[in-house]
Amino acid sequence: MAHVRTVAIASGAVVGFTAFAVTGRVVLARQAAIARRRIGKPLGEDAIDADRVWQRGREGEPIDLLLLGDSIAAGLGAGRRKDTLGGRIAKGLARRLHRPVRLRTAAVVGAESSALAAQLDDLPPDYRPDIAVIVVGGNDVTHRIPVSESVRHLTGAIRRLQALGAAVVVGTCPDLGALRPVPQPLRALGSRQSRLLAAAQADAVESVGAHAVSLRTAVGAFFISQPDEMFSLDRFHPSALGYRRTAEALLPAILAAFSARTP
Repeated sequence: MAHVRTVAIASGAVVGFTAFAVTGRVVLARQAAIARRRIGKPLGEDAIDADRVWQRGREGEPIDLLLLGDSIAAGLGAGRRKDTLGGRIAKGLARRLHRPVRLRTAAVVGAESSALAAQLDDLPPDYRPDIAVIVVGGNDVTHRIPVSESVRHLTGAIRRLQALGAAVVVGTCPDLGALRPVPQPLRALGSRQSRLLAAAQADAVESVGAHAVSLRTAVGAFFISQPDEMFSLDRFHPSALGYRRTAEALLPAILAAFSARTP
């Protein structure tokens, strides 16, 4: 009888756990739908085109700056081209290096890490960037891409850029826990997964000789404590201030990387 009771208890536990797991998945799926409705797409699908030579009055040949990755790298959410991430970085580089900066944005809204190869393929065959900045990872988390797969695509892109002679800086995956429109516990799960991906990205980036910047550490607190100022109208992508803070966090590493590659 004791054996029968043990089996019954174990069976009940398995059934209960299975029911809990199924219920959890249903809850998360519902919360994901709620988050999509709350965030919406008031900004459209396209970022402002900020590609141009910045600070034309500076002396010397322009420095070629390339941005790869997702909507953050593309600058979605900025209302003016000078407020995009690329525009902010280009202006900062030009001021500090006293040279014009030619910006090219290959980043695509909604891109995952697997899209980096296609972004590189679409560049002109003779294009040779001096500096490449990659920001990617948020869409990998929301689409549940395995971390190892995301990192593999990222390191492949870095190696291709290095073969072109570019200094490479990666802004690791932002902390998705800052997205208040996403309900709990989905937000906590997103935060955990984005932190895991960011840590793996940083290790991989450094292992191939590139520079990593933890966006969660550098600017995450601003997005959490000042959401109305740091996020744009969709409450998902950075505002002009959010991009300024992000560019300021990336610039020291970009300058260090460029100096290291310059003879």
